[in-house]
Amino acid sequence: MKLAVVGGGSTYTPELVDGFARLRETLPLDELVLIDPAADRLELVGGLARRIFARQGHPGTVTTTADLYAGVAGADAVLLQLRVGGQAARQQDETWPLECGCVGQETTGAGGLAKALRTVPVVLDIAERVRRSSPDAWIVDFTNPVGIVTRALLRAGHKAVGLCNVAIGFQRKFAALLDLAPGELHLDHVGLNHLTWELGVRRGGPDGPDLLPELLAAHGEALAADLGLPRAVLDRLGVVPSYYLRYFYAHDEVVRELATKPSRAAEVAAMERELLRMYGDPQLDEKPELLAKRGGAFYSEAAVDLTAALLGDGGSPVQVVNTLNNGTLPFLADDAVVEVPARVTAAGPVPLPVPRLDPLYAGLVAHVSAYEDLALDAALRGGRDRVAAALLAHPLVGQFDRAEGLTDRLLAHNKEHLAWA
Repeated sequence: MKLAVVGGGSTYTPELVDGFARLRETLPLDELVLIDPAADRLELVGGLARRIFARQGHPGTVTTTADLYAGVAGADAVLLQLRVGGQAARQQDETWPLECGCVGQETTGAGGLAKALRTVPVVLDIAERVRRSSPDAWIVDFTNPVGIVTRALLRAGHKAVGLCNVAIGFQRKFAALLDLAPGELHLDHVGLNHLTWELGVRRGGPDGPDLLPELLAAHGEALAADLGLPRAVLDRLGVVPSYYLRYFYAHDEVVRELATKPSRAAEVAAMERELLRMYGDPQLDEKPELLAKRGGAFYSEAAVDLTAALLGDGGSPVQVVNTLNNGTLPFLADDAVVEVPARVTAAGPVPLPVPRLDPLYAGLVAHVSAYEDLALDAALRGGRDRVAAALLAHPLVGQFDRAEGLTDRLLAHNKEHLAWA
């Protein structure tokens, strides 16, 4: 079995490699190819990847290349984890929206739109090359904004599934609080990528007893603190929102915080420099502890599980993925991409029935899904008016003057990445 990782020079990659090495019975790889145009980073990461495989006795080979066609040729699955513009572009996404009083974040709001505009054309070009080289390969997208990128891939007819680590992170957290094995818990995880709520925490499977009331009663204070929200919010909702909901539920507070501290992009850039220095140590043969602070917790386990299920070799039968709605949320179009539990096989994911979304959540989901429609249109066809329309439609923007100001800033900061700008 051959798996290719586009963006293999990412500092995330050793987390992924560690999972491939540990979980080789679930996903028995013969060859792992790391693909990246940044040769210096790629060799550092590739060297560590080989040492991780060797330390854990994995028999597979790790190769590196800047040649996309060569890297994906004959691949059974291709994992996308790229960042167009690097941390420098992320730094801009997290700062210029603040000038208009809006949250600066890389996956939602104006910064998230900027990332989508830069990313969608590049991902579609990569996917088309994958299709020409390895037409049967599954594409697993971890590239943000996952919902919009996955929607672009599926609309273009690619065999693609979107993956996010929010659900598996909650599953692990809840299991620890309840003193249960993670595999014992099924989450009623419903919404869009980075806009989800845990409506139920079920023991034993989708039809099992709901432990969420017990969880909130015993651990609501700690969960609220982790989310950066008052306990009263969880009490009012009666569910656990994704931490990305803080950008919606406490937007102005977040804007004030972001205006007074270094950006997350600056923190990550410094962390990446240190990680790359560590990766260059020929004695290092395991992922360093610092990597846990980089983000992407449990990313490797989710990726292994999903890829194994898609290739028909194992994996959990039910996983949370980003895939076509197809009636799962009846108030959305069938071709919207939702993030929900699905039964995953070699034929692809099929969403399970989910609880009815209360209007408190359904309204926001419908609003953001409409924005995603407009964002994808802008990414595919370009044009200032389409960018401004998407921003005007976003619930974190929503005012004409603000949308116009954000549009001007977005285009000015992303001119080198937008062929039509």
